[in-house]
Amino acid sequence: MLIGLGMTLAVLLLVGGIAWNRAAPPVAAFIGASIVLLLAFLALLNVRIRGLMRGRLAVGHAMHEVREPLLKAGALQDAIFNSANFSSIATDAQGVIQIFNVGAERMLGYKAADVVDKITPAGISDAQEVVARAAALSLELDTPITPGFEALVFKASRGIEDIYELTYIRKDGSRFPAIVSVTALRDAQEKVIGYLLIGTDNTARKQVEAEQALLDQRLRDQQFYTRSLIESNIDALMTTDPRGIISDVNQQMEALTGCTRDELIGAPFKNYFTDPERAEAAITRALREGKVTNYELTAHARDGKETVVSYNATTFHDRDRKLQGVFAAARDVTDRKQFEHTLQENNVELESAKAAAEKANLAKSEFLSSMSHELRTPLNAVLGFAQLMASETPPPSSAQKLSIDQILQAGWYLLRLINEILDLAMIESGKVTMSQEAMSLTDVLQDCQAMIEPQADKRGIQMTFPRFDNLFYVHADRTRVKQVMINLLSNAIKYNQGGGAVIVQCAMSGENRVRVSVKDTGAGLTPEQVAQLFQPFNRLGQESGTEEGTGIGLVVTKQLVELMHGVIGVESSAGVGSVFWVELAAASAPELAPGSSGEIGADEPGDVVAHALSSQRTLLYVEDNPANLALVEQLIARRSDLKLLTAIDGHLGIQLARAYQPDVILMDINLPGISGFGALQILHDDPATAHIPVMALSANAVPRDIEKGLEAGFFRYLTKPIKVLEFMDALDVALHYAAENGLASESQTVK
Repeated sequence: MLIGLGMTLAVLLLVGGIAWNRAAPPVAAFIGASIVLLLAFLALLNVRIRGLMRGRLAVGHAMHEVREPLLKAGALQDAIFNSANFSSIATDAQGVIQIFNVGAERMLGYKAADVVDKITPAGISDAQEVVARAAALSLELDTPITPGFEALVFKASRGIEDIYELTYIRKDGSRFPAIVSVTALRDAQEKVIGYLLIGTDNTARKQVEAEQALLDQRLRDQQFYTRSLIESNIDALMTTDPRGIISDVNQQMEALTGCTRDELIGAPFKNYFTDPERAEAAITRALREGKVTNYELTAHARDGKETVVSYNATTFHDRDRKLQGVFAAARDVTDRKQFEHTLQENNVELESAKAAAEKANLAKSEFLSSMSHELRTPLNAVLGFAQLMASETPPPSSAQKLSIDQILQAGWYLLRLINEILDLAMIESGKVTMSQEAMSLTDVLQDCQAMIEPQADKRGIQMTFPRFDNLFYVHADRTRVKQVMINLLSNAIKYNQGGGAVIVQCAMSGENRVRVSVKDTGAGLTPEQVAQLFQPFNRLGQESGTEEGTGIGLVVTKQLVELMHGVIGVESSAGVGSVFWVELAAASAPELAPGSSGEIGADEPGDVVAHALSSQRTLLYVEDNPANLALVEQLIARRSDLKLLTAIDGHLGIQLARAYQPDVILMDINLPGISGFGALQILHDDPATAHIPVMALSANAVPRDIEKGLEAGFFRYLTKPIKVLEFMDALDVALHYAAENGLASESQTVK
């Protein structure tokens, strides 16, 4: 029995030694501990046996001495055999499993009874791996090896140490990697009587290896990505240590200097620039300030080529925030410097040309303005005396009347041409003022209908206007909108055919725009003519026709529409007719601002411009927009202490102020002819009106507009839409100011 036990322990020691050499650190630790236990057991057993041999004690005493170490040895043997940390599978010489320990049961899920005397270890191993192992061993040992159990123990059967990796298959079909150590078991005559396979679960190690491999791959990918970024940069990149010694460069730096990467690394940074001291100063500055930007240097290549570069650098640190050096980029700016030099030269020429153009444009505008004035003076006499002759008593003869009519027709036409040319000059010089605010497009079309229908009747043209019960409001200048519509309607009549028609339509275009169109039944236009339609002085071949014109009208119309942030267009077909359309920004009807208290008086304004008794104080309102006039009229109608005077332009407002000496003046800013600022200056310069407080009421409501108005001298600057309380309070303050300063004049009745 002792001999058998000794052999078993010897085998275990041998296997443990083999496993110790091959196993992973966790497995080796376990095997090492097992070997220590076995050695301790053998030492204990050896001492006990020697004691038995020498002692020759009495039988009872000897039996006691032998039984105790045997029991201890058996306990240790059981502990090793029943360990759940590794599988121990012993087979007979044919490979049939004879021993299947607790560890094997735990790892593989089989009970010992399921496999003992039934299968070989090949039955719980991955079949493909067993076949592959057989093929590999056959090649390695130059002998044919049969796939199966023989492949698992072939080396061990030849006395060769054998530890290998294999995939075990559990009873439930799941798989796990294992490290297997194989030992041949021999009898006293060295005959193989079986095999011992000790296995450990290698899953954790495999996972660690896989994770490490993935981490290594990611690290390699990151290094490749980082290097690719550096190499793909259009700038020459380099890193230096704090002393200015180059530690790395990219290919652009190699190209810039004409040196290889190996030649550059380890060399002083400053050596590759025409001014080494300035280059060294760039490194010093980067280290001191943390960065350098747009620092110009000239790189000097090995072949003598010099390149102007824009140098940008910053310091970099390791993870412990310890300074490592400077990371720098040098961008070739040679072309940019050349371009800047050329641009500077061109700018001088451009400024000179611009100044000359501005001077010419100013001279043109001044000439046109002067000529307009000079032409109007004699033309006034021509038209005036012609009208006097036409109204003489007794009336002129038929021949005389025909001549007078020709003079008047030519004179009025000449006046229209002068006005168009002056309008074009003012637009081009940027001197046209716009009163952009909510206005009724319907009212403008009604006015245009009254003005244009007599002209259409003379030519037998039928005019069709939209129904005026649908009100449309746009954000534009009322005076300029009327000018645009009259021009389009006049052209539609002028270039129509006898007995033709003109149809005016008005409708919403999208959500935020209003489109008004003028359709005629004239000869129409070809695509080539449409392309040239808005060119100055281009009459599209009508020069030889019977209709007079200069080709300016549509140009002025287009520019006025665009100044009001609108769009003008045309659709035409030769022989069919044309449709000219204008789109302007839609607006709501003028109303009181939200949150204002009180209601506007219901009384409609009549023909009287002063609405009060003679004892009332006077407010003069200068405004060209009828809707705004009506609104203020209704507000003042609610105050019994005020009467209202109104003027539709700045010149009339100045005349009324001088004539009636109102207590307060309310002034719009964007007025036709002269602006509110111009009217204010005239009023302040005139001793007769300088004492009157003038309040601005304007749709120009940005802070800069208000500041500009107050700086110009307006007593208050009110913005549209009107807020009733604010408006009334401002009036009271202005009236109080006039009374306190003894400026309130005696009320006068407007006659």
